[in-house]
Amino acid sequence: MRTPFKVDDLYMHIKASEIDFAPDGNEVACTFRSVDRINDDYRYAIWSVPLDGRPPTQLTKGTGGTDKDPHWSPDGTSLAFISNRTGSYQLHTLPRNGGEASQVGNFAGGVSSFAWAPDGKSMLVTSGVSVDADLRGARSTAAPPHNTCAVEVAWKLPYKSDGVGFLLGREIRLFWLDIGTGNHVPLTDGAFDVLGVDISPDGQRVAYSRTREGRFAHCTELWVCDARGKEHRPLVQHLSTVATPAWSPDGRWIAFTGAEKEGEGQTTLWLHEVATGETTLFSTDNIEVAAGAVLHWTNGGRNIVFSQAHRGRHRLVSASLEDRSLKTLVAGDRQFGAYACCGDRLVYSVESPVLPSELWTLGPGDRAERQLTDMNPWWRERTALKLEVKTFKVPDGKGSSETIEGWLLRPADANGVGPLLNDAHGGPASYVLLDFDTNVFWQALCSRGWSVLALNAVGSSSYGREFCDRLAGHWGEYDLPQHLAAVASLRDEGVCDNRVAISGKSYGGFLSAWAIGHTDQFGAAVVMAPVGNIETHYGTSDGGYYADPFYLGTAPRFDREFARKLSPLQSVERSRTPTLFVQGKEDERCPKCQSEEMFVSLMRAGDTPTELVLYPGEGHAFLGEGKPSCRADAASRIVDWINRYACKDETHGAGPSI
Repeated sequence: MRTPFKVDDLYMHIKASEIDFAPDGNEVACTFRSVDRINDDYRYAIWSVPLDGRPPTQLTKGTGGTDKDPHWSPDGTSLAFISNRTGSYQLHTLPRNGGEASQVGNFAGGVSSFAWAPDGKSMLVTSGVSVDADLRGARSTAAPPHNTCAVEVAWKLPYKSDGVGFLLGREIRLFWLDIGTGNHVPLTDGAFDVLGVDISPDGQRVAYSRTREGRFAHCTELWVCDARGKEHRPLVQHLSTVATPAWSPDGRWIAFTGAEKEGEGQTTLWLHEVATGETTLFSTDNIEVAAGAVLHWTNGGRNIVFSQAHRGRHRLVSASLEDRSLKTLVAGDRQFGAYACCGDRLVYSVESPVLPSELWTLGPGDRAERQLTDMNPWWRERTALKLEVKTFKVPDGKGSSETIEGWLLRPADANGVGPLLNDAHGGPASYVLLDFDTNVFWQALCSRGWSVLALNAVGSSSYGREFCDRLAGHWGEYDLPQHLAAVASLRDEGVCDNRVAISGKSYGGFLSAWAIGHTDQFGAAVVMAPVGNIETHYGTSDGGYYADPFYLGTAPRFDREFARKLSPLQSVERSRTPTLFVQGKEDERCPKCQSEEMFVSLMRAGDTPTELVLYPGEGHAFLGEGKPSCRADAASRIVDWINRYACKDETHGAGPSI
């Protein structure tokens, strides 16, 4: 007997991430995140997953809370990973044939990332180093003056980051670590952060992405130095974003992901030819690399495997350097949380509202992909749901119409009309994310008879440059009519009645807040971590100062008058839609003032039901990465609010747009 999904299912869900192939290709190491309900926290443990059908084996227990980022040594005899088991995040190694893990080196600022050197005897490590912000990036051998005041001096941008806080009291530097002795030496020293690193196949050169110095530190560049930390020189400085550098096996190329404009949300594949110094786009066909993608060189350096964002989905593709073509290796109506490849063999975790996070594999000779893990057997006991891809004819904002796509999540046995939640995604230059951990309220609502529409409206990435860029300067004006048209289409199909609610987080919070001031067609709204007042967001967000001008279409200038015109705050007092505002109190991406301004304005404007919920200690990612109790509380409040108000009056929402 199947039982309905409930919010508390988040305490049972185990999520896969960070996959690394053993050099012989016979197994992968993978990080799995589980929930520690008693301590209201998470446990990250590393498992070995064989590819021959044998069951997975847990290699670490995450007793300190976190064992993560596993990487096999070049000869496959040991596994290195980052762990906080000794009190801070440090490097550890574990013999493949069994034994205890041992710490390698000791970094005062902890370890943020690492990479094996080809000889297997050393590593490249990034680690934070404390600095005196009062020196404004200058070097000094003098001890900083004693000051009991916890002062934070901002002398450049960005000076803060969501989930991290104040940035200028530390620099992320690159180190060379000797595994045998634990000794490490710095390779970089400057007022910048090293964010990505790879070492050449001969072990002689290091490519790294780093932030710029000075006023444009939100931009990143590609640099190279020798293995001793000498001869640093820039390779790519004309882009706004450079990430994930990866040397080709012959050392000829450095592949990386990047974007040209400040604030641009779409990244593409780039190639830097080391000998000539020439940097080129892999293709002009707008091949969008999925967020967090890792680049894998294969076929002797003739191909690059990566995750492509394509029409709201992910597909693993092989990019040929010979003819600059793409070959799809695995696709489907889903997304990938993590992936790795060894030759022609792929291992990946799947993200979908109708599937739990598990590892799958596909390789040469396989008739079909094969599931490797079963970490979430409880999922099979829940109400069966179905996920459909729907198309809708909607206004394009330019006086004509176009066809867009959306996901419709419903109970598998849904028959006839029912209530509908229209959930708007963030970005806006993003697309609907399908992971369970962020959207647990979807399943909880569907188990109560609801349908969930998650639309990739105009402004969404992965549908081409024009479709994404068209929303600039037209937030709410072009995309809200598309949402309303899609809802009307589902009503005409007999999927939903007039019990319709809207919700959204980040840019989705903007759109849901904009909607309640411009239409009366939603019976309830949940506005989460929104952009509510673009004028104040520009100066209070960790990235607003460069992202907002880009999305307003006025870059590099910030147009305050135009920002006010496009802000939901200007229309929220007209709303008669019961609205719940939900916010991480320490959010630096869309700070709490964005919710507070709208909540106070709506509260004072009349008797429209409204509440504000703040979560102390939580940042922008509270819904999927916050403390488990926070996530459960937020999801429960969302479900309760929508049920309470959207179902209160079935005639609500039949009227025209305001």
